[in-house]
Amino acid sequence: MSARRIRPKPTRSKWEQVFLLREGARIVCAISLLAGCAAPMHCVAFRLETDGFHVYPGESIQDALQAAARHPVNKVVKVHAGVYRPDSKGQAFIWFNRRHDGIRLEAVGDVTLSAANSGIADKNSPGFPAVVNHVVYFGHGISSNTVIKGFRITGANGFSTQRLTKQIEPDTTVPKNLFFFTDGGAIKIFGRSYPTILEVEIVGNYTSPCGAGISVQHEGHNEGWVLIQDCVFRDNRTQVTGAALDLLAGSSARLVNSLFVGNVSNTGIDIVAKRSGEAPFTNSGAMTIFQQSRAWVENCTFTGNRNGVDDMGGKSVYTNCIFFRNVLEGGPGKRYELDLQKGGSVSRCFINGVLIDPLKVVAANDNVLDAPDPEFNRELVSESVEYRKAGYRRRPLSGLP
Repeated sequence: MSARRIRPKPTRSKWEQVFLLREGARIVCAISLLAGCAAPMHCVAFRLETDGFHVYPGESIQDALQAAARHPVNKVVKVHAGVYRPDSKGQAFIWFNRRHDGIRLEAVGDVTLSAANSGIADKNSPGFPAVVNHVVYFGHGISSNTVIKGFRITGANGFSTQRLTKQIEPDTTVPKNLFFFTDGGAIKIFGRSYPTILEVEIVGNYTSPCGAGISVQHEGHNEGWVLIQDCVFRDNRTQVTGAALDLLAGSSARLVNSLFVGNVSNTGIDIVAKRSGEAPFTNSGAMTIFQQSRAWVENCTFTGNRNGVDDMGGKSVYTNCIFFRNVLEGGPGKRYELDLQKGGSVSRCFINGVLIDPLKVVAANDNVLDAPDPEFNRELVSESVEYRKAGYRRRPLSGLP
C-alpha cells in the first residue's frame, strides 16, 4: 500500500497569520488564500490572496478597502468584472480617507461602479435612481500613492444627503460647505488630497450645481496635484458649471492623455447665484477652473462638448491639446473652445472655434489656430499626420508617468 500524499499547507508570513486571525473575528467565515466559502450566502465580502484583496460581484468593495487599510503590508484591492451598486443610501458608494492612504484599487476586466440602485431609491425623488452623492470619495490626507485604475463610473443623478459625514470624512479641520455634498457625482476629491486616477471612464453622470464627473475641492491645500491620466469624460451634465470636471477655488490637477466629449453644463438656473445674489454662470465649459486654481493639461482632446474650458484661475498650462468644435447647443451665449479671462500658458495646441483671450496669451506662432480637421477615428483619436503629437491617444503615451 502506497503512502497517501499530503498536500503541504500554504505558508504565510507572521503578519498574514496575525491579520487573518483578527479578520476572522470581524466576518462570518474565515478568509482563505486558496478558496472561498462553502456557503456563498455566508461568505466574506472579499478574498485575500497573495497579490491582494479580490472582490467579485455580490461582494463588498468597501469591506475590502477597510481590510486593506488594516493590513500591515497588503494594500491592493482588485475588483473583478461586473456591475457594482450601493446597497444603502449614503454620501459615497466607495470612500478613501486618511486611513486608506496608499491603497491601490484596480479593475480586473470590465467593471462598472454605479451610483444607482432602483431597488432602494425613492421613485419620487428627482435624483432617482441614484442613492449616493458620490460614487467615489477621496478625502483629506490622501497622497499620490493612492490609486484607482480601470473602472467605468456612472449613475450619479443629483442625489444629496448630509447624513453620516464622519463615516467617509473623519477629519474636521477643513470646513465643509454645500459643494462638499453636492459636487463630484462620479468622483469627489476634498481637502489635502492628491489621488492618482488612471484609465477611468466617467460617463453619464449629473449633478447640481457643479462637477458631475470629478470635483476637486482642495480648499487652498493645493501644494500637490491630483493626477488624472488616460481617462475619458463622456456625456456628463451639470445644472451650472464644469460638467466633466471642476476645480473649485484653491485647487489643482494635472490631466494627461484624456478625452472630453459630449459634456454639457448650464442645463438649468444657477441656484448658487440665485441664493447669493451674484451674477449667474450661464455659459460654462466641460471643464471649469475657478479662481486661485490651476490645471496642467497635456495631450488632451476636447471635442463635441457645450464649450471647451472656462478658466478663471490664470495659472493653468495647456500643451499639445486639441480643442475642436465644442459647439453643442443649449442655453445662452456663443460657443467657445477656451475662455481665458485671466490668461495662462497655451503652447503647441490645435484650436478650431472661438477663442476668448483678452490678455492675448495664445500665440499664433506657437499654436495652430483655425486648425484643420483632425480626422478622428471612432475612439476620437486623431489620425491626421499633422496631429501626431497632439491630443488624446487610446493607449498611454510613451514616456509619461
